[in-house]
Amino acid sequence: MNNDKFALPIQWNDIEDIALELYEKFGDDFNEQKIYRIRFTDLIEWVLELPNFAGTREQCTEGHLEQIQSAWVYEWRDNQ
Repeated sequence: MNNDKFALPIQWNDIEDIALELYEKFGDDFNEQKIYRIRFTDLIEWVLELPNFAGTREQCTEGHLEQIQSAWVYEWRDNQ
């Protein structure tokens, strides 16, 4: 994802964009098993800290977090 000032803001529904950003941030530090073991409280914080992320903590649902984990796993698999 392009992290410059012209990049569009990311929201909670932008699951693939969030997963790509997380993969780019953490790389292979997290494999499939580790991604699925991440506590949702940690995952929320990591997403809120992403560049261009414009969503709020209150807008986040458990469904968003589950989808983000799955998309992150697929992103990790695609890069192996």
